This record gives sequence, structure tokens and C-alpha cells, in this order.
Amino acid sequence: MIHPSAIIDPAARLADDVEVGPFSVIGADVEIGAGSVIGPHVVVRGPTTMGRNNRVYQFATIGEDCQDKKYRGEATRLEIGDNNVFREGVTVHRGTVQDQGVTRIGSGGLFMAYAHVAHDCVLGDNVILANQATLGGHVHIGDNVILGGLSAVHQFCHVGTYAMCGGGSIITKDIAAFVMVTGNPAATHGLNAEGIKRRGFESDVVNELRRAYKLVFRSQRTLAQALEELDQQANRSAWLDVFIDSLRSSSRGLTR
Repeated sequence: MIHPSAIIDPAARLADDVEVGPFSVIGADVEIGAGSVIGPHVVVRGPTTMGRNNRVYQFATIGEDCQDKKYRGEATRLEIGDNNVFREGVTVHRGTVQDQGVTRIGSGGLFMAYAHVAHDCVLGDNVILANQATLGGHVHIGDNVILGGLSAVHQFCHVGTYAMCGGGSIITKDIAAFVMVTGNPAATHGLNAEGIKRRGFESDVVNELRRAYKLVFRSQRTLAQALEELDQQANRSAWLDVFIDSLRSSSRGLTR
């Protein structure tokens, strides 16, 4: 299961069935869960914890020191859930003590070739980063978000759950849940209706979110006025609350 040319630090903890390909290097303080496959020419540095059934393709670097110039070698961490795929050349860096000291990736993600997850990022479940999508430091990505190829997210931005960002998008502000954005600079282009339908959202919820989107992004109301109207809606779904929370929690301003 472990190729003879692979270098595994004695302090690394690998489940019995983990596969490690030729010329890969697994450092100390690395834990890799059952069913995981580490391809050839991969570097995994610690402290890093990977869950079950992750697959890492060739030339990826997981858990490396971050590129923040304030980093001074502190023992920060990377935590990865289950069932993620990291394709060729992907880079994922550990956190910094200036934040929480940890970069976190959920489960079920797909990180296509040469995608980058910087220090202190927090990613939810089922996230897709297409080829060469790049996250700056301290970025938060909600569940089921898709970032198109060559897109870039400025540090400290938040991208709400079920948002979709078109290829080449330059994102410098927060993105509300359920919306589609594209462009440089990124701008909203409607509700991600097809995306959430494919995820099993019922038509009445899709229509509710579409009306909320139009109220916030296409009416003449201020954000405060739109939020006041949304708060007054009776019998609203929990998904509308998710949309409202993503608006209210924005700290970098909203992509409009």
C-alpha cells in the first residue's frame, strides 16, 4: 500500500489501508484516515488531519507553511474532513496565529487542478473549486459553493452557501447565499435557481428565494429596508433565514 520510494515520518499516523504513491513525502504530525489514497509526488506536512476516503493526486501540496509574511513557524494546523478530492498541483496551507491557527475544509469537496486554499480559510461541505480557483487568506466558503476556473476571492471575504461564481470572477466583497456572480469585479446575475433545484429544493422555496433576491438586489430599497421587509415575512422557510443571515453578517460589503 506504501511505495518503497515514499518517505513517511515515523511520527505520522496513517490508517492501515492508506495508499501512498511513489516519491511522496508524509511529514510528522500528519494523520490520514482509512480509505485515503495519496498519489505520487505528493507532499503532506503537519500538523494536518485528514479524514476518511480522501484522494490526493500527483504534485499536490497539503498542509504546507502559509505564505503570510507574519508567519514565524508556529505550529498551526490544517483539518480536512472525509471524501474530498484534491487534483493535480492543488495547494492547501495551514493557518496562522493571527487568526484561529487552523485552516478547515469540510467533506465531499472537489478541488480541481492547481486550485489554492490559503491560510485560515474555512470551507464547508461539497465545495467545488474549479481549475486554478484561488482563495486568499481568511476566506470563508459555505456549503455547496461552486467557484469557476481562474476565479479569485480576496482575503477575509465570505461566500454564502449555494452561491455560484462564474469562471474568471474577481471577488472582493462578500457574496450572499444562493446567488450567482461573475465578472471583474464580480457582480450578481440572479438567483442560483437551477443549482438549488438540482439539490432538491422545492419550487415554493425557490420562488420564495427568487422574490427575496429581487427585493434585495433589484429593487430601489436600501439593504436595511429590504432586510426589514424580509424580517416581517410570516411563515418564511429556514432557507430564507439562511439568505437573510448571509446579508446581515457581511463585513466587507455585499457583491451587488
